[in-house]
Amino acid sequence: MAFETILLEIDDRGVATLTLNRPEAHNAMDETLMAEVPEAVAQIEAESRVRAVVLTGAGESFCAGGDLRWMKRMLTLPVDERLAGSRKIATILGALNGLSRPVIGRINGQAYGGGVGLVSVCDIVIAAREAKFGLTEVKLGLIPANIGPYVVTRLGEANARRVMLNARLFGAEEARALGLVSQVVDAAELDAAVEREIGLILKCGPEAVAATKQLIAHIDRHGAADSIDHAMAELARIWEGAESQEGIAAFLERRAPGWVKSGG
Repeated sequence: MAFETILLEIDDRGVATLTLNRPEAHNAMDETLMAEVPEAVAQIEAESRVRAVVLTGAGESFCAGGDLRWMKRMLTLPVDERLAGSRKIATILGALNGLSRPVIGRINGQAYGGGVGLVSVCDIVIAAREAKFGLTEVKLGLIPANIGPYVVTRLGEANARRVMLNARLFGAEEARALGLVSQVVDAAELDAAVEREIGLILKCGPEAVAATKQLIAHIDRHGAADSIDHAMAELARIWEGAESQEGIAAFLERRAPGWVKSGG
């Protein structure tokens, strides 16, 4: 599938790289990009060979948030059309957040507004030391609405108040301290750091990784106490699968399991 505003590449290892490709607009999310990302996510989900996803931006920025020209058009529309426009933002975040494969955020530059929302739905986030972040909506008379559930979940209420209410910009190290970013590296080391994370994922059972991601989401929604029965049932289900049998046998036989390629 050909896209106008994004790039999707899948390598021989089953690693998909999804690149926001509007560098002239700092990868701001316009109507086309917000439609194409969910399409790309659906394509990734349909490819059983995909083991991990890298989300990044073309050029010097990761994502500058929502395209303000698109938002300006929203101001003139009837309420039902504005609601539909708002839903587009929710859809792109929901699609990425719901990916069954691990999503690694490769944050190569600035991430503002909706860009922070995209960072928040990544499972692992590696940021260049020079990257800048900001929840800048209130400075424009807007609110961080559709990204709010993901950002607040990621940061916690206290940290969300610290950076959402004043629109101030902050660096990668503070983003790590806030819980938004997993690791900060020099720009020259960004690809190597992402590759290390990919290498770890590729050594794990793909079905187990997907099931674990679903388990984490269930526990987050329902709480630990209410998830006990669900967790027991999930483990019993996993025990029936060929992947767990192969993983345990490989460990006991001191060999690599079948999902690890030779030399991996």
